[in-house]
Amino acid sequence: MAAYVNRTISMMAGDGPHITMNNGTHRVNMSNVDSPLQIFVRAKKKINDIFIEIDDYVKDAVTFMHAVAGDSSIASAQDLTNVEAYVSKVQAIREVLKRDHMKVAFFGRTSNGKSTVINAMLHDKILPSGIGHTTNCFLQVEGSDTNESFMRTEGSEEKLSVQSVSQLGHALCATRLQECSLVHVYWPRELCALLRDDVVLVDSPGVDVTPNLDEWIDKYCLDADVFVLVANAESTLMIAEKNFFHKVSTKISQPNIFILNNRWDASASEPEYMDQVRSQHANRCVDFLSRELRVCTPKEAEERIFFISAKEALLTRMREREKPVSSPILADGHQIRYFEFVDFERKFEECISQSAVRTKFAQHSRRGKNIAAEVMSALEQVYNTACEMKASKVEKQRILQEQLTAIEEQLTSITRQMKEKIGKMVESVENKVSLTLSQEIRRLSALVDEYDTPFRTERSALEQYKRALHRHVESGLGSRLKKRLSADIGHEMDEAQKEMADRMYTILPVHKRAAAASVIMPHQQPFEVLYRLNCDNLCADFHEDLTFRFSYGITALIQRFQGKNTNKIALKNPPAYTPIPAVMGPPAATTDVVRLSNGGAAGAGAMGPLSAEEWGMVSRFALSALTSQGTMGGLLLSGLLLKTVGWRVVVVTGAVYGALYAYERLTWTAKAQERVFKRQYVAHASKKLRLIVDLTSANCSHQVQQELSTMFARLCRLIDEATTEMDSELSEVREAITRLEQASTSAKKLRNKANYLSHELQLFDDAFLNN
Repeated sequence: MAAYVNRTISMMAGDGPHITMNNGTHRVNMSNVDSPLQIFVRAKKKINDIFIEIDDYVKDAVTFMHAVAGDSSIASAQDLTNVEAYVSKVQAIREVLKRDHMKVAFFGRTSNGKSTVINAMLHDKILPSGIGHTTNCFLQVEGSDTNESFMRTEGSEEKLSVQSVSQLGHALCATRLQECSLVHVYWPRELCALLRDDVVLVDSPGVDVTPNLDEWIDKYCLDADVFVLVANAESTLMIAEKNFFHKVSTKISQPNIFILNNRWDASASEPEYMDQVRSQHANRCVDFLSRELRVCTPKEAEERIFFISAKEALLTRMREREKPVSSPILADGHQIRYFEFVDFERKFEECISQSAVRTKFAQHSRRGKNIAAEVMSALEQVYNTACEMKASKVEKQRILQEQLTAIEEQLTSITRQMKEKIGKMVESVENKVSLTLSQEIRRLSALVDEYDTPFRTERSALEQYKRALHRHVESGLGSRLKKRLSADIGHEMDEAQKEMADRMYTILPVHKRAAAASVIMPHQQPFEVLYRLNCDNLCADFHEDLTFRFSYGITALIQRFQGKNTNKIALKNPPAYTPIPAVMGPPAATTDVVRLSNGGAAGAGAMGPLSAEEWGMVSRFALSALTSQGTMGGLLLSGLLLKTVGWRVVVVTGAVYGALYAYERLTWTAKAQERVFKRQYVAHASKKLRLIVDLTSANCSHQVQQELSTMFARLCRLIDEATTEMDSELSEVREAITRLEQASTSAKKLRNKANYLSHELQLFDDAFLNN
């Protein structure tokens, strides 16, 4: 009794809600009290905000994993699946958080006043109450977001009038619900502070009317934060009540239980036994909570046992709200009983707020930390993988860049050197071909003599003979040039091509050399220069002269002794008049006559040698005779000879001369004509071939240059293909580096956000759970 009086005095001194008197009634002013229930409200709002961020974070992580999952080396499909699984988990937690509220369940035997206690806490008569067994099913009162009050039966979305609860939940109603059924009663939050602070009150049928206690506990008690045992102060705790809470304690660790000894107003009729009865009930309740259930210490148990009159509290509060109620006379001490009811509400609010925050949100906080840590671990792995791959790609980019630079530098150097080498080789080939062709032209007569096709002087046969001779000369010169030059030129070409191939082979990337080996190897067939002399066109203007000419004719002799070009002008422009001496001196004539008449000899010895002057006159007369183109010249020459050498000499000489002429004329056969023809052809062809020596050598050197340039161009194309492929690979590497850099940056940001969320949850724990 002393503890009860002290508690009541402390409440009146200011430890509890402020109470004012108004016309004989008691009005509780709760406006100046910061309700403990606000702790739960703030905690719920805070953890909901955190899980909204966690939801966004997990979705961002899934989007990121989808972006990088294409590259299996960064994130695998399993990693993506693991992260995606957290989306549904976070959604489920958010759904639970939306439904999370502070739940208090009222239990006790029938007619102990459970519904009246709830009505008193709600400041209105909402649930059915009265004598006997009134509550037939579970009634859950919760706040409505609208000003509308309504109710729903289990499994139905139909809104029923709240007035129907008196029929549906009343045990005496004709239409009775099953005792395990649940009826949701929605009451405007503005009309009740408890409902406004997210408290849900559950009324139950009496624990003494059903054996299905386990089913009740499983359906309606496992998520309850506070249990209120409403006992009847006119009796003691019953076995049924104790058994129910024994079952609860086996399924819920350390349940929060308050015991309300209702109908304590009956003690006013027997004031002499009030203290003894109160002490008796209190001791039994303390022993039940601390020794039997072991849910708290004896001292804590004393703070959870109250002696109230729910009916008086309800009447008082309805009068405060000016509700129409009957005005029974309240028993003595009703103010103290009301104060204790208010004290119960205060401690109940503190207990349910702390319990609900701990039981509802501690698990969610742990799960939130685990989700953030596991997602962060997956992102950490992605980040590390991306950084490692980025470092590898950067190294590969450096190597490719160095290879490209080295290839370009080496290719520039090799190109310069190969151009110089090709130029020298072209010059060498040109000189060799020019020298060799000149030598073969000087040996052309031997080549022409080798041609032994029958020679005929008919025009058609002669033309055919010339065409065949053209081909023979061209083929012979070509074969001789090939025989003398092909080996050297071919060897030089092979060496040059091999050097090109080797030089180019060394600058190719290692992985390209095997594929390029067949392309850059020198040709299997040796290079051959084509010597295009084209004798048909070159000697097309050759015209043979097969007219018979006596080889010891005057013109032939003069040309033979004087040279072909001597007196050329005189021969082409003979003088119109040749002076002849008019009179020969007598001594000379006499000497000649004497020489002839003496008959000493007609030979040359008798005649003696001609003087230089005489030979000059003979030459002049011979020249005049040769150039006179008439009988007069021959007569003059004959007369001169007769006069100078004698007629016998002239006859003998003429006979020999005629014999020679006859011999040559008789021997002027087709074979002789062929020899003349070939001699004329050799002279003409040699002259023409000398004209094209430079052209032919230039043509051959051009072939060499073209072959080497083609080979070098093919090798350069191979290098270009390799560098193009390397450029493409370098571009891909750069793109990969960009993607990996973006991936690592995004992973780092998401990882840091996970740390931020874990820190926020830790702050939540420090603020609401670790007090």
